[in-house]
Amino acid sequence: MEATKTAEYARALYQVHGDLAEAEAARKARECDDEGKTREAEDWAAVRRSIRQLRGANQS
Repeated sequence: MEATKTAEYARALYQVHGDLAEAEAARKARECDDEGKTREAEDWAAVRRSIRQLRGANQS
């Protein structure tokens, strides 16, 4: 997944789930990994990292 697409997914997930977005992305990554969808799991892991950065930027 492109970096811009990853950032879009992260922002959208964060808007919907707030502080739980990172956990949701981790859950999706685990599900994909369990199903053998390695590429999708890697994409969700990237989304999770992007959410972590967003959370850090939004915490004051």
